[in-house]
Amino acid sequence: MLNSQRQLSAPFYALLSLPSTAMGFALSVQISALSWILTTQYGLDIHDVGLVWAAGPLAGIIGQVLIGIISDNVWLWHGRRRPFILIGGVLAALMLLALPNIDVISSSMGIGGIMGVAIAIALTLDLAINISFNPTRAIIADVTPKGHARTKGYTWMQTISGSFGVLAYAIGAIWDNYALIYVGVIIVLAFSLIPPFFIEEPKYLDGEDETTPQTKASLVEILNYIQPLWGFLLYDIYAMGLRLASIEVENYAMEIFCLVLTLLLVGKALFAKDEESEQQAGINSFKKVIAAHSFSWIGVQTMFVYMFAYLQFAMPDLDDAELGRTISLAFLVLSAVSAILPAFVLEPISERLGRVKTHTLSISIMALGYFGISQFATSPLTLYLLMAIVGIGWGAIVSLPFAIMSVRINQGQMGLFMGLFNLSVVLPQLVTSLGIGLMISRADDKSIVFIISAISIAVSALCWARIKDQQDQPGSEAKFSSGH
Repeated sequence: MLNSQRQLSAPFYALLSLPSTAMGFALSVQISALSWILTTQYGLDIHDVGLVWAAGPLAGIIGQVLIGIISDNVWLWHGRRRPFILIGGVLAALMLLALPNIDVISSSMGIGGIMGVAIAIALTLDLAINISFNPTRAIIADVTPKGHARTKGYTWMQTISGSFGVLAYAIGAIWDNYALIYVGVIIVLAFSLIPPFFIEEPKYLDGEDETTPQTKASLVEILNYIQPLWGFLLYDIYAMGLRLASIEVENYAMEIFCLVLTLLLVGKALFAKDEESEQQAGINSFKKVIAAHSFSWIGVQTMFVYMFAYLQFAMPDLDDAELGRTISLAFLVLSAVSAILPAFVLEPISERLGRVKTHTLSISIMALGYFGISQFATSPLTLYLLMAIVGIGWGAIVSLPFAIMSVRINQGQMGLFMGLFNLSVVLPQLVTSLGIGLMISRADDKSIVFIISAISIAVSALCWARIKDQQDQPGSEAKFSSGH
C-alpha cells in the first residue's frame, strides 16, 4: 500500500479520482459532441437524437446494477472494482473513436441508414462508461472511512473530474469536437488503465471475512428498494414500446398517469417514518435519497440533450460551427464552476450546514439559473453568465449525493446500491429522451427546454428539504442488507 493511501493524503485523493475522471471525460465528450455530430454531420432530427441518447440510459439500467452486484462478490486481479475499471476504459476509448466515423462504419457493414449504427455505438459507449462508473465511485467508499474522509473523497472526485471536464470543453471551443474526441481517447485510456494498479483495495469490507456469505438481492427486493422510481420505469417501458413500434400518440394521458404515480410514490417515500427497525430505517432513507435525486436528472439531462435546440431557437444567427463552439463554451463554464466548488467550497460549507442542506441550497440556486436562461439567454455572453450559476448546482449533484447515500447503506453492498442509486439517474434520463424530447419537438417556443429544467430542479430541491442529514459519528449510519 502506498504511504499516501495509508495517510489518506491529498495525492492519494487525486489518484483515487483519476478512474472516475476518465469516465467523466468520456461523458463530457459524449455530451459535447454526440448531439452536434448527429444533427450537423448526419442530419438527424430532434426526436431521433433523443432516441440515440435513450440507448445510453438503457445500458445503464442493466450495466450499473449488474456490475455493482458482481463487483461486490468477486476478487480478480487483486481487486473487486479494478477489473471493471480496466475493461470499461478500453471499451469507452474504442467507442469514442467510432463517434466521428459512424457513416464509415455503416457503409463498411453494408447498412443503408446510420440510425442503427449510431444507437449501437451510443449504447456500447454508455455501457462502457457505466461498467466503469459504478466501480470508480464504489472504490472511493471502499478505501475511505465513513465521515469527513468519505465526503472529501467524493468532493475531490468531482474537483479533479470537473477540472478535466473544463479541459474537454476548452478543447472543443478552441479547436473543435473532433480534436476533443481524439484527446479523449488518450485520457480515457491513461486514467483508466494506470491508476487502479496503485490503489490497494481491501478484500473484505465492513467486518467481513472469508466466512461471510456472498450478498444477493432478489428482483422483488430490488423493485422494493427503487419503489419511488416505478413511475419513471413504467413510462420508459411504454414510451420505448411506442417508439420501436413507430406508433404516435397525440394525447398525454399516459404521461399524466405516470407523473401522478411518480409524485405519489415519491411523496410516500419522503414522508415515510424512520422509527421502525434499523433495517427498515435504512431502506426508507435510501428511498428518500433516490426520490429526491431523480428529479435533478430530469433537469440536467434536458439541458445536456436539448441545449442545441434552444440555441437554434434563441440565437438563430449562429452557424453550425458557432453553434458547436457556443455549446462547448457553455459547458466549459458549467464545468469550471462545478470543478472548483466541491472540494474548496461545498465541502467546508457541508461541515457547517450538513451535506443535505448544502446540496438543497446549491440546486435551488441552479433552478434560478435555469429559469434565467429560459427568459434572458439570447446571446452567448448571457448564456455563459447564467451557466456559471447553474454550475453551482451541477457541482453539488455530481459529488454530494454519493457521500450522502454511501453512509446509509451496508458497506459490503456498495456496488449493488451504487447501481440502484444510478437508476435514479438513468430512468429519468430515458424519460427525457423519450417523452420530453417529443414535447420539445412539438413546441414552437424552445425556451421550454430550460423551463422544464428549472421546474424539475425546483421539485428536487423541495424533495431534498424533506431529508434529514445523517451524522458522521461512527455507528450513526442506518444499515440494512438484502437476503444472503
